[in-house]
Amino acid sequence: MASYVPLKEKKLLDVKVGELPSWILMQAFSPMGNTRAFQRGYYRYYNHINVKKGSIAGLKMVLATYVLFNYCLSYKELKHERQHKYH
Repeated sequence: MASYVPLKEKKLLDVKVGELPSWILMQAFSPMGNTRAFQRGYYRYYNHINVKKGSIAGLKMVLATYVLFNYCLSYKELKHERQHKYH
């Protein structure tokens, strides 16, 4: 038999769509509550995935995302500067 878990103690992935607004309102949005939520996320990420800290890979991903984002923003201007063949 399944045990009943109160809505406030459920994880986001366990909450059904109909329960989502009431679940969000039950969460602590104080500065201390937000700090604890970020800490839980940080520790879950590093302990579950076992990421090596201090690697250059993270910096490369941020740089690649920045370059791609800026290219997408300036695509209209770059499109007009292409060399066209004149007949």
